[in-house]
This record gives sequence, structure tokens and C-alpha cells, in this order.
Amino acid sequence: MNIPRPEHPNPQFERENWINLNGEWEFEYDFGISGRDRGFNKRTSLNSKIIVPFCPESKLSGIGNTDFLNCVWYLKKVNIEDNDKNVILHFGAVDYESYIYVNSIQVYHNVGGYVGFDIDITTYINRGKENIITVCAIDKHPAGKASGKQSKTYQSQGCDYTRTTGIWQTVWLEYVEKSYIKSVRYYTSIEQQCVQIEVEAVGSAEFTAVATYEGKLVGKTAASLGEGVSRVTLNLSELHLWEAGHGRLYDLVLTYGNDVVKSYFGIRSTAFSKKDYLLNGKPLYLRTVLDQGFYKDGIYTAKDEEELVRDIYLSFDAGFNGARLHQKVFEPRFLYHCDKLGYLVFGETGNWGIDCSNMDHLAPFLMEWQRELVRDFNHPSIIGWCPLNETWDYDYRHQNDDFIRTLYYTTKAIDTTRPCVGTSGNYQVVSDIYDLHDYLQEKEEFEKIYLAPTYEEFAENYDKKHEWVARYQKSKDYKDMALYLSEYGGIRWDTENTGGWGYGEGPKTEEEFLERYEYLTKILVDSPYVCGFCYTQLYDVEQEVNGLYTYERKPKFDMKKIKAITEYEKK
Repeated sequence: MNIPRPEHPNPQFERENWINLNGEWEFEYDFGISGRDRGFNKRTSLNSKIIVPFCPESKLSGIGNTDFLNCVWYLKKVNIEDNDKNVILHFGAVDYESYIYVNSIQVYHNVGGYVGFDIDITTYINRGKENIITVCAIDKHPAGKASGKQSKTYQSQGCDYTRTTGIWQTVWLEYVEKSYIKSVRYYTSIEQQCVQIEVEAVGSAEFTAVATYEGKLVGKTAASLGEGVSRVTLNLSELHLWEAGHGRLYDLVLTYGNDVVKSYFGIRSTAFSKKDYLLNGKPLYLRTVLDQGFYKDGIYTAKDEEELVRDIYLSFDAGFNGARLHQKVFEPRFLYHCDKLGYLVFGETGNWGIDCSNMDHLAPFLMEWQRELVRDFNHPSIIGWCPLNETWDYDYRHQNDDFIRTLYYTTKAIDTTRPCVGTSGNYQVVSDIYDLHDYLQEKEEFEKIYLAPTYEEFAENYDKKHEWVARYQKSKDYKDMALYLSEYGGIRWDTENTGGWGYGEGPKTEEEFLERYEYLTKILVDSPYVCGFCYTQLYDVEQEVNGLYTYERKPKFDMKKIKAITEYEKK
């Protein structure tokens, strides 16, 4: 059979000698989470089949069971080559808590459903023979589980959708040299026209980095490195800036002894001034859209690479220059296409399910958030980080502000190159951007707030209309900070009469929809206080029908008209 999602899952760190383990795996339910006690890890077969990397809730998995799946097991028999190389086993993502076994021996335990992990299984394999890889994935939805938009009830409802359990990204093997590159970080400089490469290496060897741009050699460096972390500077003979709509990428080949890694990087700077978003030091208005990362047949996982790329082009066709990748950690292959196409995105995670008044919830969430920051650091398309979306008081307990502060300062410590939104919408504590949500639909009310003659009047009008937020924070205190309206609109337009929902009273005609989209958007662009917007949302997701496209990604409107509105320039 054809292997689904056959492309390399991480083009920014690609070796030639790898094996895609997607396709048919053996599979079994474990509703009582008793499989480990019953010795499932020692079995040589399971009772059913599944198509990886699609979750069992999805149609593409061959199962389509959307009930609560407390625990599931996977088994794959893999032949390992008889050579002297190290063998690294990679999982793109497994939701939520996973135990990995090789030949019945537990080799790894992971908590967190959004960021992948890799395991050196060299000492556990039988070379030149068949080996058994077994996965136990527990997904019981405990209190404090970061689950994003996955529904906490049996049925999808409101803005919560079908759950994802178990493996939902590519699984693969790599054969690597005894001395090899474990990871790299790229620190680019426009002023110095160079890239500093931070190399984490195993063993000692000669390191080289060769950069090309559109096939032309533009830089080369070499150094003898030892085990651990080192920095090497690569000067560039040509400067090509990564910009919105122009993903000018440098190709990079890294070697460490006999280890060879293909990679790439882009040169750009990203920041917020007191009034504007700055890309490469120049103001750029953020015309972004909310992208939930859901697919009708694959749930969290795109059927193929074409589906990943399509959503970026659909966004471009609607006039947007970027997106909030909302309540989910998107796979590296998607970010690769954002990098290539010059598509600006905010890196987020699925924080819903976390109680920000309970510090016990911080540790597992923070651990995976740090791993995301490290995994995606090198993507030029990520212009900022957002660990939390809409923090609230919880069960009449006030949010613990130190929860938010810890996430913000950890983010800034790990990544000094990007701004961080402490909380998108609602209760701000510490942030580089004043970030608001506003789903008002009436023109007069929207104008009164965002076209107010002074900032003080804007702050007073916003706080009066959104008093549940103003009880906690006062907009006047953010006068010297750029304002990003990261959710607005959400206009209901139910083309298929599903009875789905959106924000506000839905318009009765397409003309009325376009009129509302136009006045909301133009008011924001004309506002002297707003440096960018994010429209909710790019496409419908299940019962939420406020997308510009259907869940199948069919346009609901004349997209030329939508694009003209989205690209409106300030008067």
C-alpha cells in the first residue's frame, strides 16, 4: 500500500538515510487503561488495524470512533539494518501521555500531545532482524490536560471540536553516525549579514556549513567541535531579506564528520514599537486570520501535503498576510511552507483545559511549551509567541498572575529574538503587545471605540463595553504599547443550513455579510490605535460556521471582494 504523508516531516533538519513508518499499524483499545498490567507491551500482535499518522477518531485512520478513548495501543514490526550506526526513533506528536516500548522494553515516557520527541533506541534493537515498536497512548482528559479545542463532552459543541487521541503526526527512523549533529539554532543578523549557528553535537568531529541562495554559493565555514554546544559564525556574501509574501530562504548543508544534514534559514527581524508591528525594522500592518488547523477527514492531521499548502493560498486569496495558528501546535511541515511563502504566523499551543489559578497545572504545560519554543525556533515565519489564549478566572478562583508571568519570562529567556503575547485576549498580566478580542458586530459601537478621537476615549469606551475584562485590567495602562486586535468578526454564515453558530446575529444576505465584514475591517485599519487584526476565521470547523470558506475549503463568497476589503489601506 502507499504510505500516507510520505514527505520528510522536518525539512529544516533532514538526513538522507531515514525510513517513514507511516501506514498500517496494529491497534487495540484499552478503555480501562489496564493494558500495561496485562502485558500489552509484551505482545507480538494486536487485534485491529489503524492507518498512521491519522488519529482513531478520523475517517482517514480507517476507524472513525469519536467516543472517549481513554487509552489505545499501537504495534509495528520493523526490520533494522545490520550496520554500526545509531538508530533514532522519532514521533511527530502523540496525544496525550505516551509510553514507548522497543522489543517489550520501555524506552521512553512522554507527557504532552502537541510536540514530538526522539529516542536513541540503538541499545534496544536487534540488528538485521525484525523489531517490535509498541506505543501506549493514554488520553483520559484529566484536569490540567492541555487539549486546545478538543471537546470535553461526548459531542462537539460551541468552539470545541472532535478529539484527537494517540499518534497524529509522522513516525520515522533515522540511521545516524556515532558523531552527529543533535540540533541547531540559527541567529541571523541583518546588520552583520551573517548567521550564527549554535550546534549541539554528539562526539567530536569537523563541522562545516555551506549556504547557497537559489543555487549560488554565498557562504562557507568550518570548525573543529567537541561534544556539547558550540557557536559558529557563517558570513554571507549576499543579503536577501525574508519578507511578507516573499520567503527568501537560504539553503544550508551541515556536516559533522560523516553526518550530513540539509537545512535552511531566513534572515529577518521581528518586533513591535509603541504603535506598529515592525518587520525588518519597517512598519507592516498585520492582516491575519484565525486558523484552527482542523481537517474534516483527518481532524488534526492533513490528508496530504497539498492540504497543508492549500490553506496558506486560501488565506492569500482572501487578502491576509498571516495567521494565528490557534489553540494547536502546527506540524513543522506546515511551518516549512509558511517559511517558503513568506506567511507570517504566531506560534501558539492548545492551552484550553489548563486552570491558570492552579499552579499544579503549570509544570506539565510549561515543559511542553518549552519544547515547542526549541523545536520551532528556526522558522522565520513565526513572528511572535503566544502561550495562552483567553485566560479567565476559574470556578470563582482568580487566575494566578504568576502562572502567566512564568510562561512569559520563560519564553523570553529561551527566545530573545521574538515578541511574546502573554495572553491573547482577556486578562493581560505581562506582554510585549496589548492584545484584545472584540466580537462586537454593530458599526456605531465599533466606530465609537476604535475611531475615538483620543486614546483615553478609546480606552474608556472599550472598557465600558467589555466590563468583564475591564474589572481586571484597564486599557489606559497600555497606552505606550502596540495594539493587536487578535480576534474580531466571526460573522455567522451558514451556507449549508446546518444550524451552526457564529458571533452576533447572522446577516440575512451575502451582501449584508460583505457590508458587515467591510465596515468592521475598515474601522480597524483606519483606527489610529490598532497595528493589526485577526479575523475569525479562515474556514468553518464542524458546527462553527463563521469561516470565509466551508470546512471542505470551498469559498463561501466572491473572494475577490473579500480580498479587496481585507487589503484596504488606511485613509
